[in-house]
Amino acid sequence: MTKLVVVAIIVFTLAVLMTMTGRGGGNFFVLTLVLAGIPVHEAATTGQFILILTAVAGMLIFQQHRMIDWKLALVIDPPTDIMALVGGYYSHLVSGTALKLLLAGLLALAGLCMFLKVRDRPVETGHRPGFWRREYDNQTYVVNLWLAIPITAAVGLAAGATGISGGSFKIPLMVLLCGVPMRVAVGTSSAMVAATAFMGFMGHAARGDFNLSWALPIAGIAIVGGLLGGKVALRTKPKYLKKIFAITTLIAAVLMAVNAFSGKA
Repeated sequence: MTKLVVVAIIVFTLAVLMTMTGRGGGNFFVLTLVLAGIPVHEAATTGQFILILTAVAGMLIFQQHRMIDWKLALVIDPPTDIMALVGGYYSHLVSGTALKLLLAGLLALAGLCMFLKVRDRPVETGHRPGFWRREYDNQTYVVNLWLAIPITAAVGLAAGATGISGGSFKIPLMVLLCGVPMRVAVGTSSAMVAATAFMGFMGHAARGDFNLSWALPIAGIAIVGGLLGGKVALRTKPKYLKKIFAITTLIAAVLMAVNAFSGKA
């Protein structure tokens, strides 16, 4: 019982911080559960269930303030969702140690991406095929579909298998490669994170890897954290926090790698 309370407090804190930046936080949810002694496949499923509810809570706040480009999400997210389902269903074919190492590598990459310089500006590409010019909330940007679709599909496969949200990769993708303003990227990512987590969760749950006794109470706390995080995001510029999250993500990568070599499943 004490362990559950501690995990719930950690998840609440993570839900607030991760929702603020549209990153979901599935990587941290899974890491927290794994460090609490939950087997990695079960932790991935439970983490995604928590993530779904957290992302939806934040999404409701962002939608009220026109921070979600739904057309963008509907175009670049379906490949992510399909591959997340595949990754979740077939994750049992990969050992727990391999999944942990994969997650550690993804966390490290996500952390390094957060150090990249972000500019809220349109990408000048003309009218070439595969480049989609978007105008949303008085902002103009061009989405490179040749890069966006394959990358989001790859992110979905990895996210579904490991139980992460993929938000850590979608934010840099939208802002750095597609010129999407940070404010819109954060809101749009929350919607995509919810969908990806749902598909990954269904894949994992189909294999029976789900700890309901842990998922329900923690998810309730995470919803509150998601709502709070969404409201705080309206008054905070996520770019000021990106270095902090980059550092914490790299720390999470190290902890997961250490756990992978500890011999626990």
